[in-house]
Amino acid sequence: MNLKRIVEDTDTRGGRAFALFIQAMILVSLVTFSLETLPDLEPETRYTLYVLEVITVSVFTIEYALRVLVADDRLRFVTSFYGLIDLVAILPFYVTTGLDLRTARVLRLFRVFRIFKFARYTAALDRIKNAFVTIREELVIYIIATLLMVFLSSVGIYYFESDTQPELFGSVFHCFWWAIVTLTTVGYGDVYPLTIGGRVFTSVVMLLGIGIIAVPTGLFATALSNTRKTDSAA
Repeated sequence: MNLKRIVEDTDTRGGRAFALFIQAMILVSLVTFSLETLPDLEPETRYTLYVLEVITVSVFTIEYALRVLVADDRLRFVTSFYGLIDLVAILPFYVTTGLDLRTARVLRLFRVFRIFKFARYTAALDRIKNAFVTIREELVIYIIATLLMVFLSSVGIYYFESDTQPELFGSVFHCFWWAIVTLTTVGYGDVYPLTIGGRVFTSVVMLLGIGIIAVPTGLFATALSNTRKTDSAA
């Protein structure tokens, strides 16, 4: 059977078996990663988990090489979403970065929609992607405005609370954590104002935070609704 059909075409028996095998290896990898986080594991258990990691990474490396080999446009595959995820799935094993990115392999499970030809779910994923593309410019403006709001909130609370609580609000940088949790209306309660002015300012920031959270939700909901109407009309 043609190698390209096995690697990329899930309509064939060999292609489906290959895809299911890779999905199974992803699950094995995620389970072993989760087990490694358990405390007080026996050395033998850690060694077994390491061996399983070596096996799964070897399989992923071979798969990645095969996908690059059979790709019509290799550069386009390497820089594609799935190509980058495939690379991230194996790169930390070979290059010491200080970051464990193995959990990124869970994103590869999205290929299961293609394996079983779940057309409805594939179409739904496409609509979500198109909705984000539609509002990408608005999202950029929203992110910039949010960052500015975080900075201004940090400056404001610094002026109100720095003298009263220098250990918590000693600088604008110290105030960033307060600004983020307040604007997102999380309010962990670990850092809070004591002065009257600080509390009034915090109330205003929290009210603004409600609007900040609502903006991207409304944008995405509208874009997704318009995308669905477009698909229905087509």
